[in-house]
Formats: sequence, C-alpha cells, structure tokens
Amino acid sequence: MTSTDERINLLGLSPSRLRAWFAEMGEKPFRANQVLKWVHQRRVDDFDAMTDLAKSLRERLKEVACIQAPEILLDQESKDGTRKFLVDTGGGNSVEMVYIPEDDRATLCISSQVGCSLTCTFCSTGRQGFNRNLSTAEIVGQLWLAERLIERRLPTGKAISNVVFMGMGEPLLNEQAVVDAAELMLDDHAYGLSKRRVTISTSGIVPAIDRLGERLPISLAISLHAPNDALRDELVPINEKYPLDQLMAACDRYAKVVPHGAIIYEYVMIQGVNDTPEHADELIALLGPRKDAVKVNLIPFNPFEGSGYERSSRNRIERFRAQLKAVGINTVPRKTRGDDIDAACGQLAGKVADKSRRKDRLAQMGLDRGVVEVTR
Repeated sequence: MTSTDERINLLGLSPSRLRAWFAEMGEKPFRANQVLKWVHQRRVDDFDAMTDLAKSLRERLKEVACIQAPEILLDQESKDGTRKFLVDTGGGNSVEMVYIPEDDRATLCISSQVGCSLTCTFCSTGRQGFNRNLSTAEIVGQLWLAERLIERRLPTGKAISNVVFMGMGEPLLNEQAVVDAAELMLDDHAYGLSKRRVTISTSGIVPAIDRLGERLPISLAISLHAPNDALRDELVPINEKYPLDQLMAACDRYAKVVPHGAIIYEYVMIQGVNDTPEHADELIALLGPRKDAVKVNLIPFNPFEGSGYERSSRNRIERFRAQLKAVGINTVPRKTRGDDIDAACGQLAGKVADKSRRKDRLAQMGLDRGVVEVTR
C-alpha cells in the first residue's frame, strides 16, 4: 500500500539518484552501492541488518529513509505454474503482476500504471479506466516482492531472469518512473539483468521511443496488431496520433541501438479482424524490408465477457505464421499462459478507482466492449 510516510523510499531511487542522494548527505559513493546490494540483492528492508554500514549512518537512514514495497493482496496459481499477484497500491487501487516459469527462464510481467490511459479495443483492462501512474518504488517493488516470494514461499521456483513491462498500463506514458526502474534492474549492484532481458512494450509513443533509444536502449516490443492505418486506428487508437509511417521510422531508429538488433512486434490474432491472408500480405509489405531486425509474436486473443471478438483458430494462426516465415520473417506463435486465472495477454485488470470516468461513459453509450489494451 502507498505510504504517507514522509521519509524517502529507497526502492524508488535509481542508482544515479541514490548516489547523488548519498553525496548530498556527505557520504562516499560506495555507500550507495552497499545499500543497493542490501535492498535489491538481499531484499533487506531493515537498516539495522545492514551490518557493513556504520551504526551512525544506519541511525541516520532510519530517520530520513525507508524501504517499503507494496503489499500483496491475492496470490493465484494457474494449472500451468503461472502465478498472478494482486498488488495493493493504496486508495482502493491495485495492479497485477504475473510470474511465468518456463524450462529455460522465468519471466516477471509488471505493471506501470493503475489502469491505462489508452483506448485499444481488444483488452479487458480498459473497462476499469485510469487512475494514475505508478511510482518507481511501486514498479521496482513488484520485482522486489516477487524475488522475496520466490526465496521464502516458492523455494522450488525458478529465479527471475527476464522482466517485461507488459502488465497494466502504457509504460512510455509513465516514462521517467519506468526508465528509473529499468536502470535499477540493469545495475550490477541491484538486479544485474542484461539489456536483452528487460523489455518495454509500447503501443507506439513515438517521441518516447526515440528518447528511450538515447537514454536506455533495452529490448523493445511494439504492440502492432494491425498491418495498415485504417485497422490500427480502430484496434489501437493511439495510431491516429502516431500512424504507422511515424511508428516504423522510430522503430528503424531504435533498431540501430537495441542490444540484439531486433525489435519484437506483438500481433494479437482476432478471428476475421486481422488474421486473413490479405492481412498477412500487408504485414509482409510492412515488415519484410526490415526482416533482419524483426521478430513477430503471434498472440492468440484471450476472450473476455462482452469483448465482441473471438480468438483466431489454430489453423488460421498457423497459416498466418507460415506466410510470414516463407519470406524470412522470424515469427513465433506465443503460447497462452495463465488464462485459467485471467493472467494471460490482455486479461490483467486489478482494481482501479477510475478518474477518467471511462466506465461511466461506456455505460451511458450502452457499450459493453473493453476499450483499453494492456500490453502483455
């Protein structure tokens, strides 16, 4: 739960900010590195336990700082081993994070906003509208909590190797907090993840993509979902502001700095909407010239009540994949995980005290379709 404590929450300070904060207190930079290790590698939230710090510094830290992660309200486990956690963010709000263990990795999907301010048509989360951005402490706190849970309650659980900003919200509309959180995930004194293993998924906030490339070129996933502007305007309305020509130009610029030279394009497969051979041909025309810097994830649509959409059949997904593979586009159908606990792509919802009044407007219009994408 969000605290009213006036002390600074060290979970929310990026490595550079933490070092600057220690410098302001007249402490050497290596003290910040020591604290980073205690907080993020050992998941310690008690300054008294930081035994390599001078007692006087520990006492001072207790007066001006705290280490406070959000609380977990609910823990659900899927039959496939996926775990979904409902995380309290205060004020009647909560967000969801998902732990996905696989044979060769374990991925944590985290949220960046309470709700989402975008209006994509194929995801259930938007029914809850939008409340606010998460702080850096609330974002990093999800990883901190998951790591601690694995250590204490899931002793057989696989250590988290990948983090994806694909939960509730549009990460690049909470840019500063997300970048600060990602810096912590990459720092060797904190979580030590590689740039290849931290992924931000975006619906296409073009100026923020360019800034991310300049500041912190980590893995990037684009919620594409349509091969032409007319259809994408319908499915992903932010496309009206940043149409495909602008988005693809930004992706071309980003591909030059991304650590592995490729961008993931996410494409949710919706029966009869974007899954025809003609749509595949359009996607080939869009991505084919960039195929050396492209990976396409075909995501089966996960139905929710009142969506008005249906999942593409397995045969249609396979035919679509085969068309792209035939011209050399790296294409992988994504396996649905956690759908029995509503933890799959597009199903994360949490609880949102909606400041956008989107739910009221939908009710007045008589609409019963979800209107916001969660980029998972």
